[in-house]
Amino acid sequence: MLDIKKGLENLKAHIKIAPEKPGVYRMIDDNEVVLYVGKAKNIKKRIVAYSHINRLPKRLQQMVAQIARMEFIVVENEARALLVENELIKKYSPRYNILLKDDKSFPYLMIDEHEEYPRLSKYRGTRKDKNRYFGPFASVMAVNAAVDILQKVFLLRSCRDNVFKNRQRPCLMYQIKRCSAPCVGKISAEDYRDLVKKAIAFLEGKNSEIQKELSEQMEKASQTQDYETALVLRDRIRALSTIQARQNVEYSEIKSADIIGVAEESNLFGVEIFFIRSGQNCGNVVYFPTQAGGAEKKEVLEAFLGEFYANHLPAKEIIVSEDLDNKDFWQKALSSKVTVPKAGNKFKLVKFACQNAVDAIRRKVAMEASVKNNLTEFCKRFGLEKMPKRIEVYDNSHNQGSYAIGAMIVATPDGFDKKNYRTFNIKYTDNTHDDFAMMKEVLKRRFDKMTKENKPDVILLDGGRGQLNAVYEALAAYDLEGIEIIAISKGPDRNAGKEFYHMKNKESFALEYRSPLAFYLQNLRDEAHRFAIGTHRKKRAKSMYKSSLDEIEGIGAKRKNDLLKYFGSAEDVKEATLEDLQKVEGISKKIAEKIYNYFHN
Repeated sequence: MLDIKKGLENLKAHIKIAPEKPGVYRMIDDNEVVLYVGKAKNIKKRIVAYSHINRLPKRLQQMVAQIARMEFIVVENEARALLVENELIKKYSPRYNILLKDDKSFPYLMIDEHEEYPRLSKYRGTRKDKNRYFGPFASVMAVNAAVDILQKVFLLRSCRDNVFKNRQRPCLMYQIKRCSAPCVGKISAEDYRDLVKKAIAFLEGKNSEIQKELSEQMEKASQTQDYETALVLRDRIRALSTIQARQNVEYSEIKSADIIGVAEESNLFGVEIFFIRSGQNCGNVVYFPTQAGGAEKKEVLEAFLGEFYANHLPAKEIIVSEDLDNKDFWQKALSSKVTVPKAGNKFKLVKFACQNAVDAIRRKVAMEASVKNNLTEFCKRFGLEKMPKRIEVYDNSHNQGSYAIGAMIVATPDGFDKKNYRTFNIKYTDNTHDDFAMMKEVLKRRFDKMTKENKPDVILLDGGRGQLNAVYEALAAYDLEGIEIIAISKGPDRNAGKEFYHMKNKESFALEYRSPLAFYLQNLRDEAHRFAIGTHRKKRAKSMYKSSLDEIEGIGAKRKNDLLKYFGSAEDVKEATLEDLQKVEGISKKIAEKIYNYFHN
């Protein structure tokens, strides 16, 4: 039985010593377990709210009852408080914090303004201060569409620096009017810088100003009878007009905004976020926060804002569906305008985001029910002792024995757990045509790193009884208690849906043709096959790229780097003459002959 009185007394004792500054606070129980991590513009004022126990929801009353002590971290401002809070939540995963499983990495557009001829590129990863970033975009398709627009209208280069520095004539992008060819001096540095400036203005939503300026330039070119320039400008204006015609009326008044809607249904919360940039919808993503039972929508929204924007770039305006108790804090922490519309287009967009969140919750519930039914049937049909929480599926891939890899995917009751997918480069198996030996190596290496937390309940293999026996033989020294190993072999004529299933000490059997369980297991196996094939192809492509220079005797890392810097690519090295090769610093006549002979004999 929890003693609310004791916890409340401990809370009030800490209120007396709490700092009246921005920072982060931790609530800790008798066992030194962190119960909750929070942030505040004024720590003292924030934690006073927890002392009004009757105003708190039941889950927070339970939290207060467990408080033994508190810790405070004072920071310089609200933005820093946000980052520290997120770091501590990731570290402790407190049971009373609403948690966001944010493993998504969004693509951005990047322009490095410090270069003489800045390049337009797609970027995904840690942002660096010296570059300008625009986004995020919810998908690769969305960012590709933006790149296409910017190339048509602003003619910015997208080639890598080593290619750009070694071009001797314009590439195809110049011929199809997607680049101004600064690499060969078709445009001055000053004029190119002006294009970059306009592209940035476009990405910031200043479309009409750009179109007016382009129209004036076209008129001026026509009057001076510079018809070639006028035609180029006309094509750019048409491309810009096409973009503006495609813009959604509801988005047109929005320059840069994230629209966030929160919904609750079936005891689940969904948070839908739409990315609007320059009046265009750059995609949307849904999140399902955990540990949110009994919380209010605004509490879920605040938890989402804190965890999401600690890892992603906020828009200039953040439009949300719920009133926030501390809106000023969020505006200062995110350096963005936070809006809670009550009418108009922005209100319609927020309602649309909320409805999308509801629909996403319903799809999730339906999918989970389907998976649960399949897992229940799986237990019954295969005689499993308990419903599996972690299913690992293995597959191998190679090309006539070359570039051999093993792949493992993980499935849970919530779907595919892509964060725990693994690949294994085959290192110790000499005969990579031997699938049995490859699978033995993969499973041994996997079980060497098995822990209590990542122990599988079921292992699915692509193969027959021979594969199954080989795996049991390979894992004889390991503890297999509680792990069921199942092999899946192709059915008659290799037809999907007619597979045979093999288990130790049981007769092989097939499932009912086109049954839901059969489809589910096929889906697992196909995902493993897709992942294995994809990884194998990447390895093969990388190896093929490297081998063109790395296999030449006398070409080490430095010389290879010098050659690529000078020529731009391995293909251009291959096409170089003997005289051109000798122009590279560090490449003697003898080495140049080796390179030339390697590619031409």
